[in-house]
Amino acid sequence: MIPLRFPTSRPTRNFPHVGLRRAAVIGCILLRTWLSAPAQDTSVSISPKPADIPNSWRGLIGEYGPDNDVHYVLEKGGRLTILRKNGGEWSLRQRAADAFEFDLADSRVLPVRFERTGASKATRFTLGARTFERRSIGPVDRFAVTNNEEGHVFQITPVRPVEELRKEALAASPPHESGNFRAPDLVELVTLDPTIRLDIRYATANDFLGTPVYTQARAFLQRPAAEALLRAHRALRPWGYGLLIHDAYRPWYVTKIFWEATPLESRIFVADPAQGSRHNRGCAVDLTLHEVSTGKPVAMVGVYDEMSPRSFPDYPGGTSLQRWHRDLLRHVMEAEGFAVYEHEWWHFDFVGRFAATNDKEWRHYPILNIPFDQVSGGKSP
Repeated sequence: MIPLRFPTSRPTRNFPHVGLRRAAVIGCILLRTWLSAPAQDTSVSISPKPADIPNSWRGLIGEYGPDNDVHYVLEKGGRLTILRKNGGEWSLRQRAADAFEFDLADSRVLPVRFERTGASKATRFTLGARTFERRSIGPVDRFAVTNNEEGHVFQITPVRPVEELRKEALAASPPHESGNFRAPDLVELVTLDPTIRLDIRYATANDFLGTPVYTQARAFLQRPAAEALLRAHRALRPWGYGLLIHDAYRPWYVTKIFWEATPLESRIFVADPAQGSRHNRGCAVDLTLHEVSTGKPVAMVGVYDEMSPRSFPDYPGGTSLQRWHRDLLRHVMEAEGFAVYEHEWWHFDFVGRFAATNDKEWRHYPILNIPFDQVSGGKSP
């Protein structure tokens, strides 16, 4: 849009009615432009679904090398590929089990060999005369990943016992807010469409704390966000997928538990209770895709609640199919007014039509601290 400019040689500060008339004219022009603009195209356009990789490659994919020279081994376009963080990308040809090669610019061929014990993950690879050790993503002494290939659970050792933190959090109060907030209208998602599936991790020990935090496995969102989520869920049907919800509205006291339980170096993955979370406002959702035909969750680049770079929405590693799943989820959610959180591929905030401004939908709702069993209503009209 071309900005409207007015001459400055005729100030209007002594003639308020002139400024008001101009403002009214500009407002009418902008309103007419907005009303006459074509409706936003919310259809999803994404590349064809790629094939999965050979099972023998799964143990090779990962990060290798020191912090100052990281090499990602990933699959791209049906070829195992090495992507160097500092620059450089090489598509490999397989010569034998765990043995590959690629062509250099000067026509030389450089061999690449992976080393592993049995069918386990590779521990290192050699690139010509250099060896690169597999990197452990996240502090090894604090984190554990169980059944990573299926994406089941990523766990930390809480800084303090969760039950101790729960008592403190329940006795605390959310931060004070001022403003004209909308009245909460939390809708239980499964009442909109029973095909929306739930896997509420925080109601089980299968969460990042290793112990249940919720007393009920339920999911709520503010009504506009819930209805937008329903549209996204139904938009996935042509691909044979649906939404699988891990978390939605979260009472404030749970946010405080998460913050106090998480080590300082990993707090970019949890919300500060002093600020409140968009989950606390009923305008954020953690979710993934599931296959309608099998009911199983799809494979993503990283697992839910994983506190590592694999959680970033633009992380380059993994397989083409994993990245395609991640991109499909993001496309359908963004088409309905959600925005992905920069550190977590599974976390989406409801921003609505005005995503490019500060007038985001979640800002219109207060921080809530209502337990699930006290949420009233929850049914779609």
